[in-house]
Amino acid sequence: MKIIITILLVFTFSLAESQTLQHKQPVASKAQKDWHDMEYYLFAHFGPNTFTGLEWGLGDEKEDIFNPTNLDCDQWCRVAKAGGAKGIIITAKHHDGFCLWPSKYSTHTVRESKWKDGKGDVLKELSTACKKYGLKFGVYLSPWDRNHPDYGTDKYNDVYVNMTKEIFANYGPIWELWWDGANGEGPNGKKQVYDFQRFEKLVRSISPNTVIFSDIGPDIRWVGNENGIGGETNWNTLDTAGFTRDAGAPSTDTLKSGNANGKVWMTAECDVSIRPGWFYHRSEDTLVKSPATLFNLYLKSVGRGADLLLNIPPDRRGLFNEHDSVALVGFKKLLEENFRNNLAKKGTGYVVSNNSKKIIKTLNDGIPDSFSATTLPHSQTMLIELDKQRKINCVVLREDLSKGQQCAKFQIKLKDKQGGLIKEINGTTIGRKRVISFPSAEAYKIEVSITEQKNSTRISEIEAYLIDERLIEN
Repeated sequence: MKIIITILLVFTFSLAESQTLQHKQPVASKAQKDWHDMEYYLFAHFGPNTFTGLEWGLGDEKEDIFNPTNLDCDQWCRVAKAGGAKGIIITAKHHDGFCLWPSKYSTHTVRESKWKDGKGDVLKELSTACKKYGLKFGVYLSPWDRNHPDYGTDKYNDVYVNMTKEIFANYGPIWELWWDGANGEGPNGKKQVYDFQRFEKLVRSISPNTVIFSDIGPDIRWVGNENGIGGETNWNTLDTAGFTRDAGAPSTDTLKSGNANGKVWMTAECDVSIRPGWFYHRSEDTLVKSPATLFNLYLKSVGRGADLLLNIPPDRRGLFNEHDSVALVGFKKLLEENFRNNLAKKGTGYVVSNNSKKIIKTLNDGIPDSFSATTLPHSQTMLIELDKQRKINCVVLREDLSKGQQCAKFQIKLKDKQGGLIKEINGTTIGRKRVISFPSAEAYKIEVSITEQKNSTRISEIEAYLIDERLIEN
């Protein structure tokens, strides 16, 4: 009797400990989840560099250099919509300090330029256009300022705070605020000690639903490269204690993969430009990434559980250039054509345990947020039986993250109708969305097993496709 009681006590303690562990795991806030569901959106690098040919302006450029001949933010939004993007982040102030709005806290702005006789306001035009076309509006506001005379002094933190207030008051709502970690010298030869804690507290107080990006968040982390590529292992969690932005950030490898037991929920954002440079240069018109290349980047970012931030730099007219627009529209076409026919929906979803099968209708209904309460301990396998043996070369897995990210390793087995093994694929993390592509194979059954996990993994959706063979991940 004592032995039985002891065993029950140990079991009860272990269960309680497991529940506590799961409860303490970080999860996404609503704002983070909404951001993550966008999948991909655009960056727009625009400013004096567009006209000087530089990538990092020096801060001493004459304001009149900024003079787009035909700025049309409606055109930006039309192209973004045609390309399937769900938002635009604009470089309101890059490192050169030039403000694309008539800031009261700088004399290096559109107000001092000859564009529209100093009456222009790029942020106003873009924020208005984004509302018109149903796109999210985000702002890149570089803390580095190579022009402002107060940079390198305590006064500059006040300047940056006031600029932030100005932008949120006049152009909101702002869905994402993008902090570049660059910290160089200003016109007085000094570097600034940024008061990021103060900056963050301000944004939280005036716009709590805004998500903030930097190499250590607080909401979204840099992926550690500017190639648009996420880690094949990609945890949505990160340890930030003891780290600072820029030089004091975690290693690029850590930023790419996250920390399996990280204390903070902070998903990776994969930034990349459609051109070799971030600002428009006419010499790069023939070097724009092709739709197929963009599709491959999608597989390596969104398809690895991250978000894709694709830079489309407006040209000197103030338009998204024709070369970029054609590539973007072609990219959307590839996404639509290749992910249109979810073959798993034609089959039946099961959870398999001890040679018995239980139908799970939500497993392959094509609705990512529909979810059965069934968890996936090691003794169970998720199974899709297709309506017939079909050729497939892409499987998409989605993990329910409402209680944290759990899967550390998974295995996919493609089998014929008699249960014979055709192909075996092993992977690590799943996260919000994992896209696995491979040379095509005929299969009737798709079995998904979790071979390593923190707590019981909850698979919310399994999809199967036959995509263009030339587009499988390389």
